[in-house]
Amino acid sequence: MRIMGNNAVEIKGLTKKFGNFTAVDNISFEVRKGEIFGFLGANGAGKTTAMRILCGLSRPTSGEGTVAGYDINTRQEEIKRHIGYMSQKFSLYPDLTVRENIRLFGGIYGLRDREIEEKTDALLGLLEMRRERDKFAGALPLGWKQKLAFSIAMIHDPELVFLDEPTGGVDPETRRRFWEMIYEASESGTTVFVTTHYMDEAEYCDRVSVMTDGKIAALGSPEDLKASYGAADMDEVFRTIVGRAGKEDRK
Repeated sequence: MRIMGNNAVEIKGLTKKFGNFTAVDNISFEVRKGEIFGFLGANGAGKTTAMRILCGLSRPTSGEGTVAGYDINTRQEEIKRHIGYMSQKFSLYPDLTVRENIRLFGGIYGLRDREIEEKTDALLGLLEMRRERDKFAGALPLGWKQKLAFSIAMIHDPELVFLDEPTGGVDPETRRRFWEMIYEASESGTTVFVTTHYMDEAEYCDRVSVMTDGKIAALGSPEDLKASYGAADMDEVFRTIVGRAGKEDRK
């Protein structure tokens, strides 16, 4: 059964343990349909583990919730078919051509052969990459790789797309152009769930959560969080939250 509502993600009491270690500790939150939701946290905060559960790649130890209307405990395969995913570390096969990457991921996302052909032609035109269709993806400039990877993550028109630090290691201008694509996706109705370690990018989100030690330490719009912490920007908000968490750990 698929549960439909106003939220793309609804999570209650989500916990993930590995032996005696608790990576995600009883977190609850929702992501509204069509919004850009930032998921922040230092390395080891638990955000990657939580995202894997939301993407249907891992089962929680306890807790409940839905992603795109599907239960995170029992409907992982349906979740995978209704979301898109892009990661800084792995989004394209470098030894496949541009065209081969599009066709491969179209098949992975469950498109039929005719749909794949149509989508491939449309994407090559939209990205102005017809001349590059037979080039290896690994040989493309980084900005082009980003555009291609994001477009492939959206090839099946997902309701929700997960972006895991998609702009890591790129120059500011390329990051700006990538965020223009994110805005376009959001304006078209796609929900965007993004992790980033660039605090200026957190300013672009509708709402932001900050994780520390497996828990959500703060959640709200960038404006509300800056006001709550008396901060000039999100970088100051993040440093304050992480600093407080560090002091608590040392007590």
